[in-house]
Amino acid sequence: MLASHTPVGIPLVISIWGNDLTLHAPKTAAMGKLTRQTLQRANGLHTDAQRDLRLAYEWGYPADRPGLVVPSNGGMDLERVQRMRAALPPEWETRIPKDHTLVINPRGVRAYTRTDTFFQAIPLVLEQAPKTAFLCPSMAGEAAAERWAAAIHADERVILLPALSQGLLWELFTRCPVSISVTDHDGTPNTLLEAMSCGSFPVAGNIESLREWIDPGVNGLLVDPGSPRELAAAILQALSDPGLRENANQANLNMIRDRAEVSHVRPKIAAFYQKVLEIG
Repeated sequence: MLASHTPVGIPLVISIWGNDLTLHAPKTAAMGKLTRQTLQRANGLHTDAQRDLRLAYEWGYPADRPGLVVPSNGGMDLERVQRMRAALPPEWETRIPKDHTLVINPRGVRAYTRTDTFFQAIPLVLEQAPKTAFLCPSMAGEAAAERWAAAIHADERVILLPALSQGLLWELFTRCPVSISVTDHDGTPNTLLEAMSCGSFPVAGNIESLREWIDPGVNGLLVDPGSPRELAAAILQALSDPGLRENANQANLNMIRDRAEVSHVRPKIAAFYQKVLEIG
């Protein structure tokens, strides 16, 4: 929170990425105090969810100062996504069953991701859809992921992968009909926008920030982040309904173009910073 001590006269812009105000700020009295000081000092505020702009006002950010809500990645470049897609190295590709439908969880293991819910849902899905394989980037070598994989007696249908380059991840999104993003705290996850851009049907936790992007049954599904049964049911629904996925894919592409494409986002960012400099 050194930002709160920025000398007067130097414009300060704060960027909030999803869990600053829902997870970290309320954790301790000291963290809450520093959060308030920082927001009161800021000349401009960028968030990636309307929820966080609202919370920032409640935490003390002055309502007469510039605020901007756009994706934290600066926007999705749809042409670049297609251009940069890259094939997996052979040693990873051989681990993916060729005759299985793929589900991807790109979130890795973090304090706010529901790794437990995800792994407990896997056996429930496999009971009804045994020809399903789960791809788990950024989970290879993670103790928590490996413990959960062992606990559910995971077989070759659960593939723990290392962290992937952007091109590799985008390629997997295009191959996976369903993408999972189940968390207790989030803003607008970059991986959610990437999945939507690549045609992977999103199944996500039912939290306020994700309701800004997902209309359940239209362009994705939302579940209780703590319910493996709800998650499994949503995955099975998505896998069994190609019409739902096809309609969602078009809706998601339209949404990305309207709200998150670089040509839409970057002019907003430039105008925001110009306004901050003008106001001082």
